[in-house]
Amino acid sequence: MAKDFSLMEDSNRSSNPSIHDVSDPARRTILRGGLGALAGSFFAPLSAIGGAAALTGCATTGMAGGALLGFKSVAVSTADTVSVPEGYTVQVIAPWGDPVGLSGENTAFKDDASNTAAQQETQFGMHHDGIHYFAQEGSKSGLLAMNHEYVDNGLLFTDGTDNWSLEKVRKSQAAHGVSIFEVEEKGGKWEVVKPSPWARRITANTRMELSGPAAGHAMLKTAADPSGRVVLGTVNNCASGITPWGTYLTSEENFINYFSGGDTPNDHEKRWGLKKGGAGYRWHEHDARFDATKNPNEPNRFGWIVEIDPYNPSSTPMKRTAMGRAAHEGATVAVTKDNRAVVYMGEDSRFEYIYKFVSRDAIKPGGAAANATLLDHGTLYVAKFNADGRGQWIALTHGQGPLTAANGFADQGEVLIKARQASDLLGATKMDRPEWIAVDKQGWVYTTLTNNSNRGADKQPGVDAANPRVNNTQGNIIRWKEDGDHSGTTFAWNHFIMAGNPSLERADAKGNIKGDMFSCPDGLWVDGRGVLWIQCDMSTSAMGKGDLKNFGNNMMLAADVRTGEARRFLVGPAGCEITGATGTPDGKTMFVNIQHPGEPANEVSDPKNPRAVSNWPEKKANGRPRSATVVIRKADGGVIGT
Repeated sequence: MAKDFSLMEDSNRSSNPSIHDVSDPARRTILRGGLGALAGSFFAPLSAIGGAAALTGCATTGMAGGALLGFKSVAVSTADTVSVPEGYTVQVIAPWGDPVGLSGENTAFKDDASNTAAQQETQFGMHHDGIHYFAQEGSKSGLLAMNHEYVDNGLLFTDGTDNWSLEKVRKSQAAHGVSIFEVEEKGGKWEVVKPSPWARRITANTRMELSGPAAGHAMLKTAADPSGRVVLGTVNNCASGITPWGTYLTSEENFINYFSGGDTPNDHEKRWGLKKGGAGYRWHEHDARFDATKNPNEPNRFGWIVEIDPYNPSSTPMKRTAMGRAAHEGATVAVTKDNRAVVYMGEDSRFEYIYKFVSRDAIKPGGAAANATLLDHGTLYVAKFNADGRGQWIALTHGQGPLTAANGFADQGEVLIKARQASDLLGATKMDRPEWIAVDKQGWVYTTLTNNSNRGADKQPGVDAANPRVNNTQGNIIRWKEDGDHSGTTFAWNHFIMAGNPSLERADAKGNIKGDMFSCPDGLWVDGRGVLWIQCDMSTSAMGKGDLKNFGNNMMLAADVRTGEARRFLVGPAGCEITGATGTPDGKTMFVNIQHPGEPANEVSDPKNPRAVSNWPEKKANGRPRSATVVIRKADGGVIGT
């Protein structure tokens, strides 16, 4: 999600020391120029256990020891189109507002945005984000599960926020959440299957359940739900993950923006960034659930990882509290040698943390049903990056260290609900907006640190080994390798790439990219050949200005993790973010999301002139820009990236 720098959450006022307090700059392990020492061998990707769908991106067309990147870079561009390399094709599917494929519900999108809230509940939501392909007939047909992060009121409604009403609130809520839809390839083209028995829309009002140690906790109980176990909806769904047992994990990122607080928030509310009026969604004006002065526990019921079974449209989405509450950017799953699940998670806010969850039990054969409670039991950890290139995972376990009743944690449920406060006390490393996480074929774990212009500012945390740049406008990608296994509690780390433009004057904005320059890395995905795909999120409020001049529109690059080379593969239309990528098992089809095309510099579209910045993808004279999924293929039918 592109964010105006002045509006991004920054609520970490903890006194835990940053690494700069003990850091020796001479010992910082910034990788400059590549990863030539990495092994070049690949192994077959993990397959689903017990007959469930294979993990996304499981092409086995490897090039061990050979060149991974076989395409010619595309140029920087400000054009209102999707640019891809020579020999590749682009097809648009599933734009916001098209029917998702529910039986009997096929109301078309209206170009003037006059669709009702009820109609929006049956259509693709707004602002596509994380996405995963679940194979049904291999690489010919499958299900796509896709997040819808947030909305632009200037596009969603004919008259924007004028005449604000409950109907408008409901339509906004219906444009959030997740879409699950069936796709198939016919005659060289992909299409959404309509109707489909698998089609489903999950919105901000869909019934869900809380599970795990915090379920039923006093801090999760409301007048509408005295059990503390039933929640309506999910919001601000950003990055995503897929489990080996065939389920979809969606994250709840900047959920606090939807709630309005009082004039004097308490310490807990301050730590989570609650403020009066929220961030402009205005749901609280007609839906008291989002007025925290009336329902103070409702915000505690958001910020969780939600597990969804895409193969069972009648299943109840589960908010898994054992994995902790945070402004979650995503949930990337790895598997230990003894077959336990490890979920890596970033928290996209300034000076927040990186987490991982290790399941107590091993993954069982039998798919989703056999592993229905696997993510309810285990240990949550937070990362500390030491100045010597080593790091450790610190358990968020009640009764250990400072996590006691004396410090405001009555039980494990409260530790998980107040994971930020717990991490503060444990001395975790304050990071520069950790977002998507990916694991490569050699076991390295990568996290994008998108940017943090507050780093080193007055009365703000200074630089440290893991976050070494003052006024970090460009972002970087940090990586680590666990000692022994993904369940390990210590690791070695370094910087894979420092983003930037070597022609800039400011040293902290130059970067050390080997290949094509880029800024503000956000989305990450490792495909079946081991290529690391990097997606960019330069805010439209800063794009083309200052340190971000000369980068053009947001882009996607492919990186060879063995050499460190990054090569530009795709540039999006005007005003967009590139976010979310997945592919078919044979590696010959890639699905990429184009989010918020046409977003202006103030990040809110003018309903009287919706095409001011972009008219992608349809280019209709009376239309409006629409987030959509693009299908990318090689014209010769080959594997993407070769």
